[in-house]
Amino acid sequence: MHTTYSSAFFGNFLGQAPKWYKQAIIAFLIINPLLYFFVSPYIAGWALVIEFIFTLAMALKCYPLQPGGLLAIEAVAIGMTSPDQVYHEITLNLQVLLLLIFMVAGIYFMKGLLLLVFTKIITKIRSKTTVSLLFCFVSAFLSAFLDALTVIAVIISVAVGFYSVYHKVASGKHIQTSHDHTSDHELPEYSREDLEGFRAYLRNLLMHAGVGTALGGVMTIVGEPQNLIIGEQAGWDFVEFAIRMSPVTLPVFIFGLLTCFFVEKFKVFNYGAPLPKNVRQILVEFDREEGAKRTIADKAKLMIQSAIAVWLILGLAFHVAEVGLIGLTVIIFATAFTGIIEEHQIGHAFEEALPFTALLAVFFSVVAVIVDQSLFGPVITWVLAQEGDMQLVYFYIANGLLSMVSDNVFVGTVYITEIKQALVDGVITRDQFDMLAVAINTGTNLPSVATPNGQAAFLFLLTSALAPLIRLSYGSMVWMALPYTIVLTLVGLVMISSGSLVEYTNTFYDMGVINHHSVESATAPSGH
Repeated sequence: MHTTYSSAFFGNFLGQAPKWYKQAIIAFLIINPLLYFFVSPYIAGWALVIEFIFTLAMALKCYPLQPGGLLAIEAVAIGMTSPDQVYHEITLNLQVLLLLIFMVAGIYFMKGLLLLVFTKIITKIRSKTTVSLLFCFVSAFLSAFLDALTVIAVIISVAVGFYSVYHKVASGKHIQTSHDHTSDHELPEYSREDLEGFRAYLRNLLMHAGVGTALGGVMTIVGEPQNLIIGEQAGWDFVEFAIRMSPVTLPVFIFGLLTCFFVEKFKVFNYGAPLPKNVRQILVEFDREEGAKRTIADKAKLMIQSAIAVWLILGLAFHVAEVGLIGLTVIIFATAFTGIIEEHQIGHAFEEALPFTALLAVFFSVVAVIVDQSLFGPVITWVLAQEGDMQLVYFYIANGLLSMVSDNVFVGTVYITEIKQALVDGVITRDQFDMLAVAINTGTNLPSVATPNGQAAFLFLLTSALAPLIRLSYGSMVWMALPYTIVLTLVGLVMISSGSLVEYTNTFYDMGVINHHSVESATAPSGH
């Protein structure tokens, strides 16, 4: 109980965040103006960037929008950047905002089809290794065309559904009765071992699926938000982006699936947990009952969703419109032909994406500070002074290390903005820019699987209601991601540094599959 106004204000500030975290943010807000006015705007700018990365790394303590937003507002207020520059950065990246708003919402209305796909994989296939490979592969495929957050959200829905069904039946209740699946009090002793085995099984599948979203997300311009930022700055469409990334992403994809196979086969890093027989029997029976209840109208909805999925893939591949607008067509088709016509029904679809959309706007505010204060100028100059493939290696490593502790969208945005300016200033050639863009994209997407901080899908999984139910902690996620982190990072590094990227790109040029871009075509979208 607060006895004074000061304790009440402090208690309300950032809500349930730890006391030390609140004190740190307050200290940042006090220190920044002092550094800016009395020490150096350059040092103050770097302090802001480090503080903002801190809020991203501590996302489990407090969602970064509020503390990061306060830091960004203060930066504008004291003159580190201007509202016009912030608005300019946001307008440059309008496509990304539209992607998050409309595409994520559009896929929300296709959850029925996605739920069916993952449900059938679990109930129809007995081999745990095969199920794991399919979860990884299907998640990768879907994430190449859809939003990784939505894909992982669907898989979480499947897992929660199955977990609650088994928990209810194991507690001696009928499937149709109400039950609290978060409490084990009513669970008999003989069922607890099966429940622990089921939890381990679900942890395995969710981690394979999470990594799958990274494997697919790195491949295409819509796979991750930073991909679209990078592709837009480079002037690449969907097909060209996929082709330019393929010398790195295809080997990484293959080795990612091989890693999935080996960790399951040899039962290392807490993988290899089988689905208990009693659990399988209950889930198969539940799936059979659900199938029997499916009406002709329900089947018609699934057919419509399948047709929309085909339209989505073709629309992206042939670039019939900007990505966000294709997402809007998905919303219209998926609601018009499935009977969803009320405003409040549609509103729920936007709940997942809008908090991150707001956070992305804060990202761009910090990017505006970086641009106005030329914070990365010396770093970029040093890296670009390196010879040949070492430029690519340094960019890949720098992006990878930052993406492990920060958000890969922020990291990718910062670096692509800097090398874009280097291109405009004539410091690098267009060919160098293209190669560096590939290094930045793969660097932000691959090593970032190391922690939940780097991958939005991992963070979403860790903060979901399912994580405590299946005993999925931060530490266990880092441990289970470790083999993937090592393999994906090293394979990506080898492909970046071996010269094969340049070799394959030149082959694509010779074949006429991709074209040389002029500096003007690359800079046109950015307004220079």
